[in-house]
Amino acid sequence: MNFETVDAETFGKSLKGIGFNLLVRNVRAHCAMLETVFDMTVHQPTDDFAIVTYGDQVFQLHADGTYHSNPLLGLLPENGARGAGLEIRLYDTDPEVAVARAEAAGMHVLQPPTDKPHGLREAYLLCPDGYAWVPSRPKD
Repeated sequence: MNFETVDAETFGKSLKGIGFNLLVRNVRAHCAMLETVFDMTVHQPTDDFAIVTYGDQVFQLHADGTYHSNPLLGLLPENGARGAGLEIRLYDTDPEVAVARAEAAGMHVLQPPTDKPHGLREAYLLCPDGYAWVPSRPKD
């Protein structure tokens, strides 16, 4: 599928398995952060929406205003973290590289790269919208 030209209906009908949408305050800024820190690819970015790919995975960013009739909108906090309890794990991203890029891209390093007992080396990065991004790779 060509994510650069696909229309909304065709894209929606193509989605399978599990997916996620992130509600963000500034779609374009979030896109820039994902590209810079995690080498993700952004497709059709607007002020309201973007398709994002990470390897073979696809997800979406939506601005709050696009959820005007969605039941989740009333649950969003006006300020502070939105993604409490959610870890977005990126198993194909070197945590050292991501951490080196993170602060300049507006992220807060919650935990630097650390070897974990479950076999991964990972870091915890908090984005301005409060989502925890966890770049990781197998331990050496």
